[in-house]
Amino acid sequence: MGFYFEYFHSMHAHEGTNIEKTLEAVARRYIGQNPAHPLTYRAFSRAGILRGKDYRYEADFNKNFPDARLGQYVYAWAKIWADADGGIKFDIDCHSPTLIYVNGARIFRSDIFQERYFDKRTPLEINLKAGWNHFVIRVRKTLGGFGAIYGTWLGKLPYYFLVPDPAREGQEGWIFTEPRDTELAVIPGADGALTPDALPEKIKWLPAIAWDTAQRAAGQMTRLFGKTKNTAAIGWTRAQFFVPGKAVYTLKGRARSKLSVTINGEVVFATPKAGPINAKVRAPFGIHDVIVRAECTGGDWGYELALSHASGALTLLNPANMTGADARWIYLGPIAAGAEIDLDALTDLNKLHVSAAGAPVYWRIDEPDTWVRPYNDNALYGKWNYPLGVTLYGLLHAGAMINSEETRRYVANHFQFCCDTYDYAMWDRGQYGGATNVHHLLTSLDSLDDCGSAGSALLETAKYYELDGYRRIADVVAEHISTKQIRLPDGTFFRKNLMHTFHEDTMWADDLYMSVPFLVRYYQLTKDEKYIDDAARQFIGFKKHLYIPHLRLMSHVYDFMRGKAAGIPWGRGNGWVLFSLSELLAVLPEKHELRPQLIDFFREFSAGILAQQDADGMFHQVVNEHDSYPETSCTAMFAYGFSRGVQNGWYKDPAPYICSAYKAWEAICKISVDKLGNVHGVCRGSEFSFQSEYYKRDLLWNLNDTHGIGIVLLAGIELCKLRDFLQGA
Repeated sequence: MGFYFEYFHSMHAHEGTNIEKTLEAVARRYIGQNPAHPLTYRAFSRAGILRGKDYRYEADFNKNFPDARLGQYVYAWAKIWADADGGIKFDIDCHSPTLIYVNGARIFRSDIFQERYFDKRTPLEINLKAGWNHFVIRVRKTLGGFGAIYGTWLGKLPYYFLVPDPAREGQEGWIFTEPRDTELAVIPGADGALTPDALPEKIKWLPAIAWDTAQRAAGQMTRLFGKTKNTAAIGWTRAQFFVPGKAVYTLKGRARSKLSVTINGEVVFATPKAGPINAKVRAPFGIHDVIVRAECTGGDWGYELALSHASGALTLLNPANMTGADARWIYLGPIAAGAEIDLDALTDLNKLHVSAAGAPVYWRIDEPDTWVRPYNDNALYGKWNYPLGVTLYGLLHAGAMINSEETRRYVANHFQFCCDTYDYAMWDRGQYGGATNVHHLLTSLDSLDDCGSAGSALLETAKYYELDGYRRIADVVAEHISTKQIRLPDGTFFRKNLMHTFHEDTMWADDLYMSVPFLVRYYQLTKDEKYIDDAARQFIGFKKHLYIPHLRLMSHVYDFMRGKAAGIPWGRGNGWVLFSLSELLAVLPEKHELRPQLIDFFREFSAGILAQQDADGMFHQVVNEHDSYPETSCTAMFAYGFSRGVQNGWYKDPAPYICSAYKAWEAICKISVDKLGNVHGVCRGSEFSFQSEYYKRDLLWNLNDTHGIGIVLLAGIELCKLRDFLQGA
């Protein structure tokens, strides 16, 4: 019987130690379960309750309602989906007396201490049921304040809520009441009260989604963009031209100003002034873009437009496939009246555009203060984080080993997607208060975790594929690591001033991987030796604080608040060190002054690790405590490091490391990778502790965790290279 599954389900039972077959199974499973879906687009009201830089919602009802009277109430309501019964970590700062209801039941009431220390987070563990869960926040105005800040406990693990109003289904945010003198008789979210219309009271829920009478009388371009002379704007929809062949359709409506209409890339109607639209157009079968360009001459502007065929009106589709509002048209402006329009660039929803004033602009809908907003709702594709960095690094080179251009192109497309959406993400961060749903880590850099690993994989991919825009992101990462990352006086990295306060004033073995491989590749890109020098010096500083001489292993963390290392040699933490040191030594110039010292450390550290391999070939979650579970990611990293050490001649006696590496791979194929390419036994993302029980009993493993998939692939690749190296020896 295997540790994670029965042996007959293992890759070894079906393929033995055939490395290429294992690489193929793991890579194809990953890509098959993480297809390249595009972004999700939601209507978003900037007049609602926005998330700030720490990714929590900031409800300041003194700002919304400056004339509210003392003692009045405001209720805010939203919903969140749960795939299964479970819990959610939720933080709240109470700026006034606050109640929280979940699914109609009160689960929190603030006390005088929480209201007094309004800038101190109150952490809550809130139980959710499978399906939709309705949250209601009730605040009451006092002289002390009127509102709350609430939501995710950690911006690096963001989640967001959706509006419970069917008219805005799919829109992010909260709806809220105007100030009230009385409490609600029925709390929204209780059984039978799941939508605004189901409540016994008829309440005006804000933010508003309808224009007032005067605004509705004007053209939509006037409502959205004002009346600045010599500006233009774009309206875009898609229409279903479902008559076979190339048929004749009727275009009817009204122009309020100069405009042109383009269908399927061809201008089919234009007028220099306001007036009726009545034209016959020909279009082939299919769904085609309909684009209106309107110009403002200082008066009212906009249009009404309909397409029909003898069989009836054509169906219009939102070109962003947007949720959150029933809007068939989206609008862009104001742009310069004389601006050239590239339809391919215009209709790329990953891109920003340039306004008449030279500022970035993005698409809106015809509702008050409401924009189209992109969300990357993919679990992994197109995301940017450190475990994905090493996963994609592994996939890139696994694709080469198994001759799969599809696998390599998947990685290149992932990073091109990151590059394509970076400018938008930075604009979004400023537009909506600090929290973005695209690249939330890359736009909120405060640690090496946020940039180094993914940045390294980006540079590695750019060696093989042209990635438009990659250098800009690489330079941002380099600037953060080299000039902004907090360091000790000797230049060694440590963690301080983070969004995740638990990590304050600590040094983590992990951060060698979050920095050194990127610095190595940026050195290769720029030829600037300061980056490789910095990478080499990090190992000296980290060893000084984390090395445990009698074990020849590294402590996971050094805690500067206590002035000592935690003393626990966590498996993956040690794996990151050996892995990263092998990345450095492979590139570090032979005459570099620190190379002899680092080679000695590699040998000594390798010997300490080698001594801890178990009889099956695995290494453990706590490296020197074999009652902890056999952990896959560290086992793979040690095999990887040993393989590179043999191939590069870094060991005086390579024989034990050859045997260990292949024994580790065989164990992974028997114990960790099943016949479907699922990777078991990878420790989830960690915190730290001064006792090993945390690592053994609390810090458990996940299935197909991205902290281990790429490492397993890279270990297999290095063992293939080692095989070829030894055959040619």
